[in-house]
Amino acid sequence: MSTLFHSIKEDHEEMYEYHDQYKRAWDRNDVDAQTRWARQLTWEIARHAVGEEIVVYPLMEKYLGDKGRELADHDRKEHQEVKEKLYQLESLKPGSEEYHALLTTVMESLHHHNDDEEIKDLPMLEPVIGESTSKEAAQSFKKTKKLVPTRRVTNFGVTHPSIPNKPPFGTLLGLLEAPVDKLKDWFAAFPTESEMKEAKEELKHRDHDAAAGR
Repeated sequence: MSTLFHSIKEDHEEMYEYHDQYKRAWDRNDVDAQTRWARQLTWEIARHAVGEEIVVYPLMEKYLGDKGRELADHDRKEHQEVKEKLYQLESLKPGSEEYHALLTTVMESLHHHNDDEEIKDLPMLEPVIGESTSKEAAQSFKKTKKLVPTRRVTNFGVTHPSIPNKPPFGTLLGLLEAPVDKLKDWFAAFPTESEMKEAKEELKHRDHDAAAGR
């Protein structure tokens, strides 16, 4: 059974893989593939953010005291900034320079955010909560991600930027609102099964080491 650190890191690796797939599609000027991988990426970002806001940040606040509350508030602020960029992305056209530039900015922000979690937040939290609680939290994190409304009926699956991030309003209200928030026009295509299979194979061979700066 995975620890919380490994579950979070695994999600980070998926984001990087989907973005790599998007970049390859950009390099070969395949707009359809760009659109599919961008949708897959933003859906994963949304599910990941909800899981952290429901499971991880409350643990930091509970077990790490004032420092934990400071870190959690900082992480929520960074999530909010990413969500706002995803909403901006919605108004842009895949394949355009503007779309590509904004998605690049989103990933730059996420790399910084994810590295902070892997280098500072989780290494500080896990020794305090212990291996058993860490594994239980990892399971809760994975289950919570499954509660996010289906990718085919949400607006990137993300909470609207106007909704506060702090539980219970930031995530639970967002989950309730998402199916009706700009529902139409979002029965969009996602990567095909074969494309997802290839990406998962690549995931087996990649390891972004935040601590080592790679």
